[in-house]
Amino acid sequence: LYPNMYTSNNACSVPTSFWLTGIPGLESLHIWLSIPFGFMYLLALVGNITILAVIKMERSLHQPMYFFLCMLAVIDLVLSTSTMPKLLTIFWFGARNIGLDSCLAQMFFIHCFATVESGIFLAMAYDRYVAICDPLHHTSVLTHAVVGRLGMAALLRGILYIGPLPLLIRLRLPLYRTQIIAHSYCEHMAVVTLACGDTRVNNLYGMGIGFLVLILDSLAITASYVMIFKAVLGLATHDARFKTLGTCSSHICAILVFYIPIAISSLTHRFGHHVPPHIHILLANLYLLIPPILNPVVYAVRTKQIRERLLHILKAETRPR
Repeated sequence: LYPNMYTSNNACSVPTSFWLTGIPGLESLHIWLSIPFGFMYLLALVGNITILAVIKMERSLHQPMYFFLCMLAVIDLVLSTSTMPKLLTIFWFGARNIGLDSCLAQMFFIHCFATVESGIFLAMAYDRYVAICDPLHHTSVLTHAVVGRLGMAALLRGILYIGPLPLLIRLRLPLYRTQIIAHSYCEHMAVVTLACGDTRVNNLYGMGIGFLVLILDSLAITASYVMIFKAVLGLATHDARFKTLGTCSSHICAILVFYIPIAISSLTHRFGHHVPPHIHILLANLYLLIPPILNPVVYAVRTKQIRERLLHILKAETRPR
């Protein structure tokens, strides 16, 4: 199935390309797995492009929360497109070969835009905090320029944090025991574990970035929601509390959709030593696909303006000419 990519007597070689296994252990099912994965990728594309189109057309949605949602849609399109086309070519054509630079570029895009997405959720939490705790100043604090700067800050943070990952591999780890990556995409640790030589710097940097992004961002988001809940509890009536919390529900759902799959995938990777490899790989792929599929659904269902605009478009399309 795989070419002879293991070097003899544990010798190390300089690879020009790697060989992705797809879903190891499920090779015989690859053609069948392509059906759900292809369908999910199509759903992610259609859902996020629809959200972008609806927000662009509907002027009443030109508000901070929806601009952040547009940023999320673009990020989700990049995240899913950085992995799914290659995975589908592995499933359909057995095209497992990936050049070294292409592999490092894929690694950068996956980890960078996952980091950017976390930053956008943090910015959205700040938006909800200002909207609920200081509503009179919401429009003056979160102007279009401020929203743009927050988005740019999230992007720059992603580039600064993740840029060193492929560079450290390129500069510090030229030699590899094998070119076969037991994964469906070039995930950082999946590549680093194949390297000869000292990988401690790469491991520590990867773990440090994971801590900075996931732990600190989730703590900051939690802190903002603690203050939001305090403000909501101070409202006079039950209806007012319910309505105010309702404005946060889409954001809370989207955060859970993003962080829970990552947490499950990370925990099974760290502690699930008895979990079969194909389960690890399937989870790793799903955490890149679930948010792009569910984010548009969550916002379309929970947001009245998006829902109404979508229904209006659908009615216009189905009306006899």
